[in-house]
Amino acid sequence: MIYLSVTLPGHGTANKRCSRMAFPKIINRQRITMKHKTKFLAALAVSSLTATVALSETELTVYTAVEAEDLARYAETFNASNPDIKINWVRDSTGIITAKLLAERDNPQADVVWGLAATSLLLLKSEGMLEPYAPAGVGDLDAKFVDGDNPPAWVGMDAWVAAVCYNTVEAEKAGLTPPTSWKDLTDPMYKDQVIMPNPNSSGTGFLDVSSWLQMFGEEGGWEYMDGLHENIARYTHSGSKPCKLAAAGEIPIGISFAFRGAKSKADGAPLEIIVPSEGVGWDMEATAIVAGTANLEAAQKLVDFTVTKEANEMYNTGYAVVAYPGVAKPVEHFPEGLLDAMIDNDFEFAANNRAAILKEWQSRYDGKSEAK
Repeated sequence: MIYLSVTLPGHGTANKRCSRMAFPKIINRQRITMKHKTKFLAALAVSSLTATVALSETELTVYTAVEAEDLARYAETFNASNPDIKINWVRDSTGIITAKLLAERDNPQADVVWGLAATSLLLLKSEGMLEPYAPAGVGDLDAKFVDGDNPPAWVGMDAWVAAVCYNTVEAEKAGLTPPTSWKDLTDPMYKDQVIMPNPNSSGTGFLDVSSWLQMFGEEGGWEYMDGLHENIARYTHSGSKPCKLAAAGEIPIGISFAFRGAKSKADGAPLEIIVPSEGVGWDMEATAIVAGTANLEAAQKLVDFTVTKEANEMYNTGYAVVAYPGVAKPVEHFPEGLLDAMIDNDFEFAANNRAAILKEWQSRYDGKSEAK
């Protein structure tokens, strides 16, 4: 049986249960002219076609921390070869997306995570929340961008690296001299002149905190952050925002990531991108399938796409370091020596201690955070 809601000229809406035998009776009862019958059959054909399209399209709920301006381009590129899969984005900063996924552990709402910090995905993996899958072509990627299990629970996309965005014009007005190290930023001359991301909401903020604890040791790391806190004007809920604010001249110094600084400088901002001498933290964006998805086949198609050369070329417009070897192009104004300054990041340490680190950070410093 087919249920129809068809508007017939002069008869309003006819809601009928139709079968092959019932159809002639409906026509007789409504005294439909040949012209009306033709319109009726056309409407029936359109209804059937719409039903077929609706049945063939799969919708994927994709959680992401990718910059919002990139999402339409990502979906459009994927849909060029997968027109039957619709992506419904849920986008927020890394910490918020991670917290949302953990809160939904017993009732997952996402099918795929496309673009979340690897440290967050390691945490989700430890909770049994990811569906292992080896996407087609994963062997072409740099091995450090792929989870070590077989099949992998997650696959990396690109990496972002910490740096300091220093507005030379505003710094000169404030009588500042450029810092050369992280510890320089605790100098009283920088009081209220520094902005950095809140690690509870920003992946960039968390990689900063995690890297300082690794570089300076636990006691030394918190001691360093105590000193830095004295000079912080406020903590943002976005990893790119401190550099954007520095580029706009709203603050002399923004702790952010290097690629954001390079883009702002290319757009004409009076920025110097500083690589602190102690080294810099980094993290990678990665992709994974959420365990229990009802749309596993479509989710696998999406993850297959995320590791392709085409997808990595797309990532390279927003990140200088990508998973597919040979794809990354030189970035104008990208600071020299940055890749060599990347610390030997202990992702397991960062993931396993994430909750404790964030709790301690919040108890010490959250008073200067922006309102959400």
